[in-house]
Amino acid sequence: MSDPRPLLRRILRLATAFAVAACACFSGPVSGIRKDIGFIEPIMCRSTVQGRHLISDDNGYVCSALSINPWSYCCPTTGDRFSCQGCKLDLQCCNSYEYCVSCCLNPSKTKKEDVLKLKVAKPVTAGTYTNVFDFCMGRCRHSSASVVHENAYAGDFHHCFSVQQNSSGSVESSSVSKLLGINVIVGRPGESCSLVCKVRGQSCVPSRLSVLNKCEILQKYMRCKSGCFRSLGPDQPAEVVDEAPTSLNPGACLYMQMDERLTCDGSHQHTRRLCPCA
Repeated sequence: MSDPRPLLRRILRLATAFAVAACACFSGPVSGIRKDIGFIEPIMCRSTVQGRHLISDDNGYVCSALSINPWSYCCPTTGDRFSCQGCKLDLQCCNSYEYCVSCCLNPSKTKKEDVLKLKVAKPVTAGTYTNVFDFCMGRCRHSSASVVHENAYAGDFHHCFSVQQNSSGSVESSSVSKLLGINVIVGRPGESCSLVCKVRGQSCVPSRLSVLNKCEILQKYMRCKSGCFRSLGPDQPAEVVDEAPTSLNPGACLYMQMDERLTCDGSHQHTRRLCPCA
C-alpha cells in the first residue's frame, strides 16, 4: 500500500495558497454604509393659513389654496414674487391680507434690521420679531386701527404693513393710513367732537383721537400760528381761537399729554376741536 502523506501535503499547500490569496483580495474592512452620500433636505415653507381662497408663503409668492404644494407648503414660483396687487404703496396698505404679506416681504419695502428692533406688542415684557415673515403676518392682520365703531372697516385698504418710526415723516405716513375712511373735521368754537360729527350725520370715532393728537397732524389741518403745546384739557386736540384771552395763548395748538384721557365729549368755549368722524 502506497504512503498517502505526500498527497495530504499537496492538499495542505493548495489550501494555504488559496487562503493567502483570499486575504489579499479582502485586506480592508468591508462597510455596508456609504458615508459619502449626502441626503438633500426637503424645502419647506411657512405660509399664511387663514385665507379661504389665497395663501402667501414666506418666499413672497401668493397662490390659491388649492395650488399650494401639500408636502412643502410652498406656492408655485410661476407667479410674481413680492406682489403688491391691490395695494396703495404710498400708504403701504392693501385690500387683501395675502397680498399685504407678499408686498411686505419685499426687502426694498421692509428692512429686516428695522423689524428686529420692534416689539411684538405694547407691554414692556413683549418680545421682538425673529424674522420679517412673522412681522408681516402680524402687521397685516386687522387691528383696532382698521375699524370704526368696532364693527365696520375704515376703508377697503385695511391691511397695512408700515414700520412705525419716531421720525415726523413716518408718523405722518402712518397716521394717514389710520385715517382711511375717516373725515377729519375742524369744529367751531365751543363744540365737542360728538356734536361736530352729529351735525354731519356721522359719529365721532374715539379710537382715532390719538391719531389726531400730534403736532404734525394739528399743523396739517390748523394754522397753529402761535406754536404747538401739550396740555391736559378734555377739549384736545384743538386750536385756541384768536379771540381768546391773552392768558390762553390765542392761535396755539394743544394736544393731550395722555392719550387715555381723550374723549369725544370735551369742549371749551375758546378752542376749536380737531375731530375724527365716520
